[in-house]
Amino acid sequence: MAGLSPLPAPALSWAEVARWEPAPSPVRSATPDQVLGGLTADVYFVGTLEVLAQQGLAQQVVTAEVFANHGGLLAGMDEALGLLSGRGLELWAAPEGTRVAARQVVLRIRGPYSQFGVFETALLGMLAASSGWATAAAAVVAAAGGAPVISYGARHVHPAVASVMDRATLVAGFQGVSTILGARQAGLVPAGTMPHALMLMVGDTLTVARLFDAVMPAAVPRTVLVDTFHDEVEEALRVARALPSLTSVRLDTPRERGGVTAGLVRELRVHLDRAGFGHVGIFVSGGLSPERVAELREAGASGFGVGHYVAAAPPLDFTMDLKEVAGRPVAKRGRIPGITETEGLVPCG
Repeated sequence: MAGLSPLPAPALSWAEVARWEPAPSPVRSATPDQVLGGLTADVYFVGTLEVLAQQGLAQQVVTAEVFANHGGLLAGMDEALGLLSGRGLELWAAPEGTRVAARQVVLRIRGPYSQFGVFETALLGMLAASSGWATAAAAVVAAAGGAPVISYGARHVHPAVASVMDRATLVAGFQGVSTILGARQAGLVPAGTMPHALMLMVGDTLTVARLFDAVMPAAVPRTVLVDTFHDEVEEALRVARALPSLTSVRLDTPRERGGVTAGLVRELRVHLDRAGFGHVGIFVSGGLSPERVAELREAGASGFGVGHYVAAAPPLDFTMDLKEVAGRPVAKRGRIPGITETEGLVPCG
């Protein structure tokens, strides 16, 4: 399989798959070349293409449709179209970020089955995972009421898909992402503050704040953790008085201490305002859901770092059906044969 070219289609055989051995690696994720080479496909698609080729049907032109099984926010379409591009196919797709309903067709493909059939698994997976993340992220954005939200979810997913998840959150309206790869793929500067590890190794919040201010480029926001050693309000005022460049303070109070509550945010906001630091924002992270984001925003939080709620979102299930074979309407039992009349699909190739 080493010499196979992924374009126009992977020339895999069942016997070849059974003999193939992946190169040893401490990381188990698929490489882009392996995805494009068809190695993440369910193997029955390989067998399907072998049977069709033996019958002279592999180049038969078909029309396939991908539809959503549940409503949500569409993401991953740009990646899916990238997977299909350059293969001589006609493509119509709903744009990235489209709010889709259950049973709505989001992608139509017309061309020789051999050029895309083996990619059904990867194609559906791209749309399902990204749309699930985007749907959850959109709920957070709505709850934030215009306050910026940053994706902190990378630590909750396999690193191979962290940047994919970050992309989905940006489609949904997040203003930034924490990972280097996710941010740079989107043309952004990664967003982040400082970890508790830095606080614990240096040993004092104000000392860390001053060191951070001295070391970091001027464009990096001065956001300082204030929950590591002492009362959050005391630490926030201490840092604000000593650091004129302070942008915001960050609350990530652990659940062992009750987590970040609306009461704490409200108290901190009042004390900052009364001390003349109304310009200093309150950035909150740690176990946030849309309900908690809305509550904390009402209490005075000005920005949020959200991770687990998005990362743990279930995939938005998609299905691919053949709807025409050689121009003839077809469908499995229970489905309607022929092209589904669908608004909003844009020609893509």
